Amino acid sequence: MTETETFQPEIDEQPRMPGAEAEMDDKPDWHPRFPGSRRLDGKVAIVTGADSGIGRAVAALFAREGADITIVYFADEETKDAEKTKEFVENEGRQAVCLQGDLGRQDFADQVVAATIDRFSKLDIVINNAGEQHPDENIEDITEEQLRRTFQTNIFSMFFMVQAARPHLSKGSAIVNCTSVTMYKGSDNLLDYSATKGAITAFTRSLSENLIGDGIRVNAVAPGPIWTPLNPYGGQPPEDLDDFGKNTPMGRPGLPNEVAPAFLFLACDDASYMSGQVLHPNGGIIVNS
Repeated sequence: MTETETFQPEIDEQPRMPGAEAEMDDKPDWHPRFPGSRRLDGKVAIVTGADSGIGRAVAALFAREGADITIVYFADEETKDAEKTKEFVENEGRQAVCLQGDLGRQDFADQVVAATIDRFSKLDIVINNAGEQHPDENIEDITEEQLRRTFQTNIFSMFFMVQAARPHLSKGSAIVNCTSVTMYKGSDNLLDYSATKGAITAFTRSLSENLIGDGIRVNAVAPGPIWTPLNPYGGQPPEDLDDFGKNTPMGRPGLPNEVAPAFLFLACDDASYMSGQVLHPNGGIIVNS
């Protein structure tokens, strides 16, 4: 198997917003802030959406903590970012493979897990982070195509990834899903996105109940407004970018490396007594968890 593999199943026409972090002027900080303590030594993790943003920060932090990483990303435009993530992982002394394709299709999720097992011979952690959002002021503006696509990317992909990974997970394995503060407080212009995040939280809690008897923990992280390529590449209205995140109690958006430690905690043995839970790195927004 080559170091970088591309799976290109046929996909329907759909609204897309691949964002290249390499082209951003104001690049988010994703680098781990502290030395590692080997909390994931010898582990293998799949991180979806790991080319940039939160996913890249998670992959980088996991590598620093001793894990080998499968980096999953969607579009050709993101290849340069994915290769940079891979370079960081390898500079930390770990192994990485980049896989490109559409996680909204079950066959690609199957291929991701198969390629991971082929390369690393095991799988310990699944980080379901990939997602997309499309702001719309009026519900009438959300097309059937967009609605189906948002659910396919954000929640169907998690089902597909867990279904493919399940035969390889065992006692001590961990699954961490990315939900959102919008699940708890709502969003007037992200109706379909917020709905998928509600589904993800329910999925997390239900999957925890389903797998906890086998010693597999399932948790989630619900970030608030985090500065990533998703925002300037269509995830936020252009007129809102200057004020993005300023409505949080901390008065600013978060950075990917302020979110990644929540994923690390839930993925490692520090959280051995936690399952079905959600952590909230959101700048101080109070929500009912």
